[in-house]
Amino acid sequence: MLNKNHPRYQSLVYRDKIVKAHENGILADSGMIAHGRGETFDYLIGEKTTDNSQNTIDVAACYFLTSKNPVLSVNGNTTALVSEEIAQLADLLDIPVEINLYYRTPERIVNIEKVYRDLGVKNILGTDDDDFIDTPDLDGPRSPVSIEGIKKADLVFIPLEDGDRAEKLYALGKDIVNVDLNPLSRTAQTSTVTIVDNIVRVMPALIKSVEKYSDYDNSDLQEKIDKFNNNVNLDTAIHDIIKRFE
Repeated sequence: MLNKNHPRYQSLVYRDKIVKAHENGILADSGMIAHGRGETFDYLIGEKTTDNSQNTIDVAACYFLTSKNPVLSVNGNTTALVSEEIAQLADLLDIPVEINLYYRTPERIVNIEKVYRDLGVKNILGTDDDDFIDTPDLDGPRSPVSIEGIKKADLVFIPLEDGDRAEKLYALGKDIVNVDLNPLSRTAQTSTVTIVDNIVRVMPALIKSVEKYSDYDNSDLQEKIDKFNNNVNLDTAIHDIIKRFE
């Protein structure tokens, strides 16, 4: 039983979700380590959504609304922490969810698929029944992608760190919207739009931004996109961290 009076209660809630996801065959062992690494960087940014991050979330919403074939790529950590929000965003934008795992097993695929099926997601790709194609120049278990999903997508949402795949997909001309608490990671440095924030705060905010900008003209959305520079965004994120320790 988690103590709601504990000063780290919310953090403990997320850790508990991670542990249960591991017990339920959704999360690989290494996913627990990855969560701890991300939590460290969350401390550095103050465990809050900065003004810069909110602006980046708004830009990401504009990318989603102007893309022709966006896809939400999910892994075990994302499913453990924000599966409901992923399902909500997929429904809002009428786009597919694609399962893409580093430690891929039939059991994990079935378990993750069930989570999204139960949440009402209709278009789930990356299952063992899907048709796959390897990503050019990308070795390893993340290389195979759905022909109807990431392969044909013009925008791929990659939550959490995944440098190799982000780098290769970006090289193929795809826009990459990434959520990464580490602004120095290869994923962050490679992506088109890097949201330096915790995925548990990003997803509700992203849904609100999509709802907000859905009534905007495409020209207005494109103007906001054109004004965005991911290098400036990352520099600002690093500066925000430094300011906390001055």
